[in-house]
Amino acid sequence: MLEFRELTLLEVVIRIVIAIVFSGIIGLERGLKNRAAGFRTYMLVCLGSCVIMLTNQYIFEATGTGDPVRMGAQVVSGIGFLGAGTIIVTKRNQIKGLTTAAGLWASACIGLAVGIGFYEVALVGAVAIYLSLTLMHTWEDHIRRKTKVLTIYAELKPGLSLGEFLRQTRELNLVISNTQLEHEHVSSDTGTCFLATVKSDEKIKRAGLLEKLHSVSCLAYMEEL
Repeated sequence: MLEFRELTLLEVVIRIVIAIVFSGIIGLERGLKNRAAGFRTYMLVCLGSCVIMLTNQYIFEATGTGDPVRMGAQVVSGIGFLGAGTIIVTKRNQIKGLTTAAGLWASACIGLAVGIGFYEVALVGAVAIYLSLTLMHTWEDHIRRKTKVLTIYAELKPGLSLGEFLRQTRELNLVISNTQLEHEHVSSDTGTCFLATVKSDEKIKRAGLLEKLHSVSCLAYMEEL
């Protein structure tokens, strides 16, 4: 039979407090970045998961039957509905909220570990999640600055065609691919609008690519996605 840490009132309080502290640290980082799910959301997800595991352990010990992790398994799958609500696809086909959704799921897992009294994994997991959201974010920005491929949203000056844009970019040794017209704006007063992937035949980095794109005279507006 599985052996758990004794489920006393003090143990229950300790687990709940640890769940609040761990999730609060992770949630605070997301809140400071103004994400959809912040301090309180992460705390509630982790706390709820912890309570589920405490309840599951109590039922298992009180009745002497059943699966001690069955309720926890429902949390792992059920948290998906909350995560899905934070993921959106913008009108420019950008996906937002994936990191927030993954963070909520990970926070629930931390809560399950704390709730069953597996403090060692909960502590290491919480530190790893926090570092992933902080240090890895900095590293991701560093990689992004060195990228040689850009995805852009662009608007042409009224009266100019996409063909003119392609001609000018070819003269700058730029390769345009995955072009997607924004049909609701085609031939409007703002000119043709589209999404595209841009890379260079030359060995230049992101800053050089952006500089070349800004020199294309037929563009009325351009931003990197």
